[in-house]
Amino acid sequence: QVQLVESGGGLVQAGGSLRLSCAASGRTFRNDAMGWFRQAPGKEREFIAGVRGSSGRTDFTDSVKGRFTISRDNAKNTVYLQMNSLKPEDTAIYYCAATLRSGSLYLAGSWAYWGQGTQVTVSS
Repeated sequence: QVQLVESGGGLVQAGGSLRLSCAASGRTFRNDAMGWFRQAPGKEREFIAGVRGSSGRTDFTDSVKGRFTISRDNAKNTVYLQMNSLKPEDTAIYYCAATLRSGSLYLAGSWAYWGQGTQVTVSS
């Protein structure tokens, strides 16, 4: 049974940093894309960052470029999201996703597996 478990969320002041982790189990994801989405209250789930399996290529939404980085440790079956220079508008529940079934990695419906989410709150 595949499981994705996020950790590392919390409350931080604007300008601070957090590192989210997503530990996968049940199978190896070394050849699969993995990514992060977030969802704020009343808003749709939006793509934040993704890392390809084979090439290691990374993609980011414009609002986090230069502030967030995504990395993966295939030996640990884990993907990370380093978030720096956090802003109040980054406040949301952050979800880990794995394995692109088809379509664009920017769309939530393209991903096969999801974690339960971790809350990130940035105070001003």
